[in-house]
Amino acid sequence: MKKQNKIPAFKNEDEEREFWSKHNSTKYINWNQSNVAIFQKLKPSTKTISLRLPDYMLAELHTIANKRDVPYQSLTKIFLKEQIDKELQIVN
Repeated sequence: MKKQNKIPAFKNEDEEREFWSKHNSTKYINWNQSNVAIFQKLKPSTKTISLRLPDYMLAELHTIANKRDVPYQSLTKIFLKEQIDKELQIVN
């Protein structure tokens, strides 16, 4: 069996993300010995942003959100995600 390299200690998630984007995990992890892990309560990392919208647009978002019985910020994330997915399909 091939010896696995030692995974370095990372200072933060950004450093770890950068490392794994440039290294093949099979040199560090024997995936044949891995187990499936389920993280039921895992939430994606979020970042607070400031977004300026015209008053009418915000009012329309509130109206649609009220009709769907969801918070307007959640609805905004849904709309953004849908558009991002569409754009990425066009590119790919």
